[in-house]
Amino acid sequence: MVVCDAGQGCHNGKMSTATADRSLSARVDAIYRAESRRVLATLIRQLGDFDIAEEALHEAFVAAVEQWPAEGIPDNPRAWLITTARFKAIDRLRRRTKHDVPLDEALGERLEALVDPGRPEDAGGIEDDRLRLVFTCCHPALAAEAQVALTLREVCGLTTEEIARAYLVPAPTIAQRIVRAKAKIRDARIPYEVPEASELPARLESVLRVIYLVFNEGYLASSSDDAIRSELCAEALRLARLVVELLPHPEVVGLFALMQLHESRRAARTDGAGELVTLEEQDRARWNSAQIVAAIPLVEAALATEGRGPYAIQAAIAALHAQAPSWEATDWAQIVALYDVLLAMAPSAVVELNRAVAIAMRDGPAAGLELVDAILARGELGDYHLAHAARADFCRRLGRDAEARAAYGAALALVRQPAERRFLEARLARLG
Repeated sequence: MVVCDAGQGCHNGKMSTATADRSLSARVDAIYRAESRRVLATLIRQLGDFDIAEEALHEAFVAAVEQWPAEGIPDNPRAWLITTARFKAIDRLRRRTKHDVPLDEALGERLEALVDPGRPEDAGGIEDDRLRLVFTCCHPALAAEAQVALTLREVCGLTTEEIARAYLVPAPTIAQRIVRAKAKIRDARIPYEVPEASELPARLESVLRVIYLVFNEGYLASSSDDAIRSELCAEALRLARLVVELLPHPEVVGLFALMQLHESRRAARTDGAGELVTLEEQDRARWNSAQIVAAIPLVEAALATEGRGPYAIQAAIAALHAQAPSWEATDWAQIVALYDVLLAMAPSAVVELNRAVAIAMRDGPAAGLELVDAILARGELGDYHLAHAARADFCRRLGRDAEARAAYGAALALVRQPAERRFLEARLARLG
């Protein structure tokens, strides 16, 4: 006998058909979110064509929606989807040849290979198609901005509009970058593979940059109403872990540790209503201590190895925050010293801004305000909302409320993330 709560759709001890359909639909949606990008990466490798792979993926999920209600969800949905999509692609390509649409030689060879269901899988040291796809999207033959757009679209599943909002670029511009990058990969026959060991160092910088951009899009989503997209953070960490196994370079280890330390604070970064909580105000008891403990030796190893770079230094800064018992007890002098090193390695106005915040904590808000004003006076970061937000906070701490209100207004005119906007509005409202 089945006991049902009121409203659960049970009748005569059985779940109603409508409830079962909703349950199945929810499971298919969950499988799509979890598996679609992995399935796509495998299909791109097998088919050698982004557009055909995307069409096949779509057709496979349509087939799943039609067949799974009667047949049940298979034990291995990913394998089912890959097999189904592959044969959908084969059928599509065969129809093209029947209508006298010639296949290019490479695609014809792939079709012959795919027809054999018992063909052996590709051999390789790293059996991860998403990692292969990351290296393909970050090939040096592609422009840097195209690498980022293509990776975020194809590997992470962000929409063109989401990428455009993240980088303050019109959506048609992003779409054109993606189209041109796909055409370049196809026409230049760029292989879908992890490079040989001798080629890895030259390709590493762009791969790490893109992985970190993926993480940052999850850490503070550019357009989503939810401040955090945890699935993107998890995927970036998974890819970074694979790259560490492939090439334990200090910068790879440093980036992996840096992302782990940021991720360890996720539970405390928003309150019960989903609103942002600053590092200063976070409940440190909610931080994931196991992740911090695991990351600290990685930071130490990255710093102790020749070849350390900006990611290792940023990881060291994050480690100091993670180990501090409170905001006030943080070793601000050491953090300033690390920002000095980082600024020498990778000079940028954003690093200067972060250093100014650390100096404000070490020497007082007036010292930080002077540095931020100097950055803005140079004409840098004028369109960066966090620079104005930092200035507003320094003025607020100094009791210069009119200036603080003006700076919060400037930040609000630039901010696009909904949760950040609400945070700044709340700070402004407190000033009266």
